[in-house]
Amino acid sequence: MIHARTFGALMLAGLLPGCILVHAREVVETPPAATVAQVAPAPVLAPPVVAAPVAAPAPTGPAPLQVASPTYVTIPMEITVNKPVKDVWARIGKYCDIAEWFQIAAGCTMTSGKEGEVGSVRSVGAEILVAKTEYSYAYTQPVREGRLYNLYHGNLEARPIDAKTTKLFYTLVYDVSIVSGDDAAKAADVERRRTAFTGALKNMKILAEGGTLPPPAPRN
Repeated sequence: MIHARTFGALMLAGLLPGCILVHAREVVETPPAATVAQVAPAPVLAPPVVAAPVAAPAPTGPAPLQVASPTYVTIPMEITVNKPVKDVWARIGKYCDIAEWFQIAAGCTMTSGKEGEVGSVRSVGAEILVAKTEYSYAYTQPVREGRLYNLYHGNLEARPIDAKTTKLFYTLVYDVSIVSGDDAAKAADVERRRTAFTGALKNMKILAEGGTLPPPAPRN
């Protein structure tokens, strides 16, 4: 089908010979293609802030004592020996001489270190030599598993009185507060130790003066 407008134009051309019909095509301008919207870049997200771990507060002082209120007792003992100090110490002053003057049936051996060396350990009580001089030494006992530590220390010293006389001093120190029982029980523990080591001093005197020890008394 010919469009009516086109047909009219042909008729007009026929009536007007010599004229050239230029068919003008209707040009419909298409608006420019829509500009593609620019997509904004995705925002760069900052990494999540992780809170730093809160450190435990630093201790403000030393750890609490194992025994809150220790009670240290000192047991001083002494005896006079009628021999020069050098001779006395040579006879009873070696670290393992304890087996003889304390009359320990199992004897004494060095389990660590050398005889008379600071830091050495003897089998009797696993005791550690912690100090020494020419005529003295001090020792302690180690911490035992499952027991409160009583800080037990012993000190044996030979001190010259004159050229022919020596005084032996034996001193014990320990925490009596952890001894089970009442005050009477604690006092009894102190006296038990005093009796045992006073007897040891008497034995040292006998040995140092050249005597022979009597049979050991039965121990509880």
